[in-house]
Amino acid sequence: MEFAIILLISYLGISAAYYLLFSVGSLYSHPNEGQSSLIGQNKIAILIPAYKEDGVIVDSAIRALEQVYAPSLYTIYVIADSLQKKTLQLLKELPIEVVEVSFEKSTKAKALNVTMNQLDASYQIAVVLDADNVMEVNFLQKVNEAYNAGFLAIQGHRIAKNQENNLSVLDAISEEVNNNIFRKGHRALGFSSALIGSGMAFDLKLFQKEMSEIDAIGGFDKELELRLLKKGIKIGYLEEAVVYDEKVSKEEAFTNQRTRWIAAQIRYGLGSFGNALVHLITRFNLDYFDKSLQFLLPPRLILLGVSTVLALVFTFFEWIHWEWVLSIWGAFILALAIAVPRQFYNRQTASALLHLPKTFWLMIKALAGFKKAKTNFLHTPHQTVKP
Repeated sequence: MEFAIILLISYLGISAAYYLLFSVGSLYSHPNEGQSSLIGQNKIAILIPAYKEDGVIVDSAIRALEQVYAPSLYTIYVIADSLQKKTLQLLKELPIEVVEVSFEKSTKAKALNVTMNQLDASYQIAVVLDADNVMEVNFLQKVNEAYNAGFLAIQGHRIAKNQENNLSVLDAISEEVNNNIFRKGHRALGFSSALIGSGMAFDLKLFQKEMSEIDAIGGFDKELELRLLKKGIKIGYLEEAVVYDEKVSKEEAFTNQRTRWIAAQIRYGLGSFGNALVHLITRFNLDYFDKSLQFLLPPRLILLGVSTVLALVFTFFEWIHWEWVLSIWGAFILALAIAVPRQFYNRQTASALLHLPKTFWLMIKALAGFKKAKTNFLHTPHQTVKP
């Protein structure tokens, strides 16, 4: 029994220390990220998979046309999967390309691969967006500069475009904590940024090659990360290249989304750790090992709930190693306090925090049902929300 407790405390301690390390790292900027003396503009293909996204895709496509980038040097490809005829008609009236696809089981990886096979050799960069994403007008310009600086894989700064209820506020905070810990903090300490599935850009030839071998039902970005890092390709993070992303505001959508994420995290964490450890020892590939280790950490909300309960129980009854449990809880709270941007320290956040216990329960449900995401794509519906 004591061994099991020590094992649990050790796992929670490693997790809290990891989050705290990169949270502190986020206080520092990575020098010269994405800066280049080259001024040439590269041709960009913007790929937007849209599965049953009739409520948002037309508005997103229109907003994507507002970039302060030479119109002749970027093309928007909406990958239309199961869209209504009226939506398709509206899209075809825009100066964009509409690629209609249909699959027995739809996935983003399949949609992207079909479309990339149709691109000609004139494009140098591929940008991937979700159907609800809205780029700030200088996004492509920032991506182009980073590409000219030598980055073959780039993650933009995805932030919330809606905060209409407690759940969406918590989701918005979670997004920014992710940005600070897994992107800004990692880059500041010399590691690669994490990808997040949208608002990201790649050298097109590299992206085509790697994606041609990926057929993930969910979490294609996780597999892509591992492939890139295994090959020693550094992933950059552009904090100033902003993409607005709709946050979930309904409990069912939240649970489905987190179920999909947890399933991908467990799958790729367990599947890659042994190989990543070998690469760490034989090639000193810290990036690859760090990513695999990251996948094996508990989701932050799970860690917060479990460590809080354990800290209360162990301290109250003065069980063995209660001081360690309390220290782990304190370290994790400090990590979160540092990673949450100052603009979220307000009354709206205080109100949303009261919703945390229920959100923790939703995460438990997501964790319990992660196996169903292995064989089915769990779609997260969106609605039109302007940033």
